[in-house]
Amino acid sequence: MTTAFATTITDDGTTLEGPWRAPRQMLGDQTYDGHASVHDDAVAADLGLTGAPIEGPTHFSQLDPLGVALFGDRWFVDGCISAHFETMVVEGEQVRARARRTSPTTADATAVKHNDETVLTASLSVGAGPTLLSQRLAAVQARDPGDLFIIDRLSVGMRTGPHDATLTMSDHNGDLYPFSLADKLEAITEPSPWFATASPWGAPVVPSEMLSVMAHREGSGLPVRGPAVGLFVDLEVRRHQPVLVGASLNVDHEVVAVGQSRRVESYWTASTIRNDSGELVAEVLLHQGVFKASYAGYPTTNE
Repeated sequence: MTTAFATTITDDGTTLEGPWRAPRQMLGDQTYDGHASVHDDAVAADLGLTGAPIEGPTHFSQLDPLGVALFGDRWFVDGCISAHFETMVVEGEQVRARARRTSPTTADATAVKHNDETVLTASLSVGAGPTLLSQRLAAVQARDPGDLFIIDRLSVGMRTGPHDATLTMSDHNGDLYPFSLADKLEAITEPSPWFATASPWGAPVVPSEMLSVMAHREGSGLPVRGPAVGLFVDLEVRRHQPVLVGASLNVDHEVVAVGQSRRVESYWTASTIRNDSGELVAEVLLHQGVFKASYAGYPTTNE
């Protein structure tokens, strides 16, 4: 069996570092609620952003080779990326991923630009245990969210689903993710034969960045007011067994926190991906913000 990655990883015994990569923008044509998303240049400009950001999970692919270097094949069995996005990346910019061992089963990771701006901070781990986002989520859950106007119809404990989460190689993933897995593998920063043809578990394994696509491509079905433009703030993907291309899977969603900052209202959704036997295959925790300025008539006294 071939190794998972040909990616060159430097390792000084404490810190692992991958190569510089230029991730591709694949959500320029994304739409929801009848409008373009923040990944569209014009929408990004209207919100005062310097460019249309590449979707945050794209950077998870640069963490996959580090996960394998740290934890071996187990990375694709029960590996977890738990990340907070700090700075957006636009197409043409280069990013490098680094990881520092903190225990036999954990590591801290970052992705940075050439100017040392931090793109994301993350924890990498295998097995059970606390993560970067478990701490961030607990802090949000302890705070009063205040008056909400876009996500006011959401409540902690609200559930939706099940939705189809099966990922094939050739099927289009809808308006939210207007590409197929085969399209993604043509552009992915870290190609692997385990993604494209076969893996130690038979069928190809799903790249970490595509777990959030599986969970959210049909939307959550939550009653968020709109039209309004959103973005990812935090994302955690955790495998409980190898996630295989073509496996029949479904996903349920639960709201686990709501809150706001000066520019956004936001909500945390915990999604569970299961197979037809009801076995837990993977979990996705997403903290999603909605720009207040993108919602018509948002009360200015609340900003």
